[in-house]
Amino acid sequence: MDITFIIVIFLIGFVGSFVSGMLGIGGSIIKYPMLLYIPPLFGLAAFSAHEVSGISAVQVFFASIAGVWAYRKGGYLNKPLIIYMGGAILAGSFVGSYGSQFLSENGVNVVYGILALIAAVMMFIPKKQIDDMPMNEVTFNKPLAAILAFVVGIGSGIVGAAGGFLLVPIMLVVLGIPTRMTIATSLAITFISSIGGTIGKLMTGQVEYYSAVIMIVASLLAAPLGAKVGKKMNTKILQSILAVLILATAIKIWADLL
Repeated sequence: MDITFIIVIFLIGFVGSFVSGMLGIGGSIIKYPMLLYIPPLFGLAAFSAHEVSGISAVQVFFASIAGVWAYRKGGYLNKPLIIYMGGAILAGSFVGSYGSQFLSENGVNVVYGILALIAAVMMFIPKKQIDDMPMNEVTFNKPLAAILAFVVGIGSGIVGAAGGFLLVPIMLVVLGIPTRMTIATSLAITFISSIGGTIGKLMTGQVEYYSAVIMIVASLLAAPLGAKVGKKMNTKILQSILAVLILATAIKIWADLL
């Protein structure tokens, strides 16, 4: 295997997983466009949209595990929220990932662009100041959480993401969850979602194994580091970084599609 290929894929995985741990997302919002556009810049063969979604699905599984492990202490994991949204997103992600084999390359990218655009708009909606709320007083609308998670699961399963980049704005804006609890809990839900997405991609032969293994190694190293940084950062800064990343990705995807 070419050393340039290994280094490029590893760095893509490392950067994406660091952001994943820091912001509570699976990292596909970053790694999807990076895998599509960066390898050809180094003279490497371009991945197809299906290959990118397959690699992303497997990588997110491991990145989210590492991130949750880093957040396991501190009381930030909301277990009822994990149960309600996790179960629903798992079912949705399996449906989406299995059904993605019937979409064209352009179709996968269109779905990704729509998800990124929705997430970007939500991140710029004014949020209530609830970050000072005691963690044991946090409540949420359980049926609404489950329905939204199922819908997110279908869309994210198609593109090989685990939905973290949509879960975070939904939890912040719609469900009213404090930022640090959102980041930690989103990683746990993302892990559950990635199970369905990974199984669906493996069953339909959409995973390029060599690249996936490189990305996994990078994820296990970078996600815990990102989580440590995220715990120390101001919550407003964390929200701003995520909003800019999602918006930039949405603009790039739609610019290429149009």
